[in-house]
Amino acid sequence: MLPKKIETALNKQINQEANASYFYLSMASWCEYQGLNGAAKFLYLQSEEERVHMLKIFRYVNEAGGQAITPVIPKFPTKYKSVSEVFEKSLMQEISNTKSINSLVADCLKEKDFSTFHFLQWYVAEQHEEEMTFKNILSKIEILGSDGKGIYMIDKAIGKIADQEPT
Repeated sequence: MLPKKIETALNKQINQEANASYFYLSMASWCEYQGLNGAAKFLYLQSEEERVHMLKIFRYVNEAGGQAITPVIPKFPTKYKSVSEVFEKSLMQEISNTKSINSLVADCLKEKDFSTFHFLQWYVAEQHEEEMTFKNILSKIEILGSDGKGIYMIDKAIGKIADQEPT
């Protein structure tokens, strides 16, 4: 049986993952509107990935004897200053997700909920990968610059990352 404290924390994580999904969706829309199709493609994929992460936790809660709660989605920004701002905010979102997952893992150990601890190990590894991906994109933005040619090259590079993502 799922400990109540862990059920509550998992429901909080469901909300965190759903918010990330919609945050990336808003960013994808902005990028697409700006003609940054590579970045938009990448962010649409990120949005879907976060939704899948949410659903995995949602199903786990119910399968483990708890009750998953549908998340409340706030309104997200629709305008950004630059592609650099989009990916800086994306990295901050991933850092927030990592902190949340790590806190959840620590709670599982305190509660001796080893089943949920085991379930969350995939998320721990995934968050490391996500942070590294966004740091890599921000490094490319810094190297290539934000002039017209730089943005064009950045968009192409981000689009290639999206093409390498498993479907």
